[in-house]
Amino acid sequence: MRSMNELEGHLYLSLATFRKSGVAVETPVWFAESDGKLYVFSAGDAGKIKRLRNSPRARVAACDVRGKLRGDWIDATATITRDSNTIEAAYVSFREKYGLQIRLADLFSKLSGRYDKREMIEISL
Repeated sequence: MRSMNELEGHLYLSLATFRKSGVAVETPVWFAESDGKLYVFSAGDAGKIKRLRNSPRARVAACDVRGKLRGDWIDATATITRDSNTIEAAYVSFREKYGLQIRLADLFSKLSGRYDKREMIEISL
């Protein structure tokens, strides 16, 4: 089994989720680790959220901001979590990792009304 060590030091993760047809859709995202799991947040109506509602099958790889891979794909399981304690712990990890960047992103999301429409994705490798 591959480990999270391959993702250490990277700011972006390519998250591949799968359509019903089996075609992968790759998206570069911010990610944070908490209690041995990876977390990604997304707009609640984003395609990746819709695809995860159909299947938890996923894969991840370190990448740059544009999605260019910086590592090998790792098979994963991704689910949408609604547990408030888990979500808060994930946001603490995001704030530790991304600092001012995440605070500004959160501020603008709150001002635009998008913050409360986010979903938190929990990824197990």
